[in-house]
Amino acid sequence: MKRSAALSSPSSVSAVLRAEGAETPLTLRAARSLARSQAYQSAADAPATLRAYKADLANFKAWCVERKLDPMPSTAEVVGAYLADAGRGYALSTLRRRVAAIARAHRIAKQPLDTRHPAIRETLRGIARTHGEPPRRSAAITTAEIKRLLRVCSDDMAGTRDQALFLVCFAGALRRSELVGLDVEHINRTDDGLRLLITRSKTDKEGAGAEIGLSRGRAMATCPVTALERWLEQAEITAGPIFRKVDRWGKVHSGRLDPDAVRQILKKRALEAKITGTIWEPITPHGMRAGFVTTAYKNGVPDEEIMGHTRHRSLTTMRGYIRRSKLNTSSPAGKLGL
Repeated sequence: MKRSAALSSPSSVSAVLRAEGAETPLTLRAARSLARSQAYQSAADAPATLRAYKADLANFKAWCVERKLDPMPSTAEVVGAYLADAGRGYALSTLRRRVAAIARAHRIAKQPLDTRHPAIRETLRGIARTHGEPPRRSAAITTAEIKRLLRVCSDDMAGTRDQALFLVCFAGALRRSELVGLDVEHINRTDDGLRLLITRSKTDKEGAGAEIGLSRGRAMATCPVTALERWLEQAEITAGPIFRKVDRWGKVHSGRLDPDAVRQILKKRALEAKITGTIWEPITPHGMRAGFVTTAYKNGVPDEEIMGHTRHRSLTTMRGYIRRSKLNTSSPAGKLGL
């Protein structure tokens, strides 16, 4: 990240290339092109990923400094020792992300680091075997839970927003980043509902975008289209971000909600509705996406239609939600005559 920032101007690009052995100074036009390339490289990963990598790298550097080890360049053995010390306190997914962060920093610095070295790979395998725990998955928030959430939302401005937020997120099977990224300009009204343009998503690295349809619900109280129209009308939103902050006095702000605000809103409303999860299946915004898959499957929607709506690229990933939903309905344990 520091190197990318240092390459933000043509003059700094020229200086770096001269330091790296370029025979002649770059022209201004070439330097600008290289600076733009560096800017795009910095944008290759999502901001949340970059924040996590930054924190991971800081943790690794602090560990190295404490033990008088050099974090850059590092060796596979040093990284393996770092993972061994962290093995008891962090989830395996976190440790793997930290390896990715350390490897990325080495690539940027043009320093070799073999992440497939046994000192790293076998240490991770040993941690998984010794301290491994089942991965945490969001509890599926189905139609029944959505209705309970709606009932605790009053008719004030915040309640109207939250009703629209829950219904659009659930019916659209949206990730929270996709939900808060919606603008009024992304809505296309149709005879039977509306279409939403998802301009950017977690799996859409190239920014191709996707459109999904939202149909009107059978009941006015649970119709996502009606809830969204009511929120936009009452908040007098005609352009820009759809989901915005509402302060304690009911004032609607102009900026879009932060993705983490969706988690906080859901946590607050779930507490009011007495909806609880478990340590392994907590209540999170992703649960509405999982709940969509679960509910659609139980209602007989074919796999390809579910995947077309959720934009899952992997049938295995999508069916993971379905396998979980089957545990309570078609488990062989229920067919033993007990």
